[in-house]
Amino acid sequence: MNIKWGALAEVATVSFGATVGVVVFFALGVRTLAGGEQQRAAGRTVTARTAVAGLCFTVCAGAVVYGLYLIVPQFH
Repeated sequence: MNIKWGALAEVATVSFGATVGVVVFFALGVRTLAGGEQQRAAGRTVTARTAVAGLCFTVCAGAVVYGLYLIVPQFH
């Protein structure tokens, strides 16, 4: 049995990077929404913050849907 160590390292690196990216976007979205709640309590509008948070969550959802597309063979 031959193991292609280079390919294994490449897959591990890409998966680690994608995981960190999704976690960072999700945390940024949560942080943006939390800051918006503080501004809303002060009586300010938070439309831009809500849009940025929505964009971050959309990126996360897109990554999940793309991963499911790659895993499920009926989608190809």
